[in-house]
Amino acid sequence: MLKMNESTDILVDIMSETTATTAATERIGFEEAFSLHHRTVFRAARSVVHDAGLAEDVTQETFLRLYKHQDSITDSEMLRPWLIRVAINVAKNTLRGNIRANTRDEIYVKETGETQVASVEIDYEEYAGVNDIYKALSQVKEPLRSCLILKQQGLSYKEIAASLELNESSIGTFVARARAEFARVYGKVGK
Repeated sequence: MLKMNESTDILVDIMSETTATTAATERIGFEEAFSLHHRTVFRAARSVVHDAGLAEDVTQETFLRLYKHQDSITDSEMLRPWLIRVAINVAKNTLRGNIRANTRDEIYVKETGETQVASVEIDYEEYAGVNDIYKALSQVKEPLRSCLILKQQGLSYKEIAASLELNESSIGTFVARARAEFARVYGKVGK
């Protein structure tokens, strides 16, 4: 037969285990997720689309998907990598759509003979060398490029691995190779 002290000790142990389990699986609210991860999602999107307006659209779509699938994300540690993965995928789909639209526009311009005047912003970006950076970065192969961009944004190897669905042990190698490849290619572009 259990004594009073033994039964209270068992009850306290059971309660502390239950509390620890509940705290580990506690879900983060949508508003809190938005305020915590908005900048990270925006940066991930901008690194793919290279345009602040498009990146904001991608960010909005990413958080809409979070809102719709909130119940399926049970681990709050995996929320950030999930958001980054969704943002990258939405950004890539956005670029594909824009490429198709630009192709249609180019065909229209060729057929009608209209030419577009380059904007001051495009001239400034080319002058500042931003174009060279994008060219060099675009020549770095995937998944090295994505690993480098996400590492530059401050993500851990674990978060990068989860976002890109890669093995965590290979992320350091990918980042090092991406840096070396970027330096090699950017040296050629800059000359």
